[in-house]
Amino acid sequence: MTATKPAPRFSDLRDADARALLARNHVGRLAFSYRDRVDIQPIHYVYDNGWLLGRTGVGSKLVRLAHHPWCAFEVDEIHGPFHWDSVVVHGSFTLLDPKLGSSDLYARAIERLQQFIPGTFTDEDPAPERVIPFAVHIDELSGRSARPGGEC
Repeated sequence: MTATKPAPRFSDLRDADARALLARNHVGRLAFSYRDRVDIQPIHYVYDNGWLLGRTGVGSKLVRLAHHPWCAFEVDEIHGPFHWDSVVVHGSFTLLDPKLGSSDLYARAIERLQQFIPGTFTDEDPAPERVIPFAVHIDELSGRSARPGGEC
């Protein structure tokens, strides 16, 4: 006779736990759509008080997001098939340009990005092609969790 394993448990993350997961990670996936096409790309980011801050280079992502700024973002911590946490953000993508009225958020983004990756926006920048800072405002936040059966 074989013992049956307890079923895995799935649950919602509390808001504070979802925000903590965003804060301790720095790579996620940005999803966006344009003309019936959905795309998803990995990005570096920092979480800052209701915002995801990052930077990008010139490309099709910017063209698409300029036309349709509503986007989704996901970050995961995966330890096994039934041991993971995942957070999904829905919000709007904004290019940060101090000349267009986002000077406080622009300055905060530059500071936070430089704390995350020293040399950002300097001669020692490890990714000098990423010259455009952006922010995603967290309009909606949800998280899910899975744990192996029998784990508390």
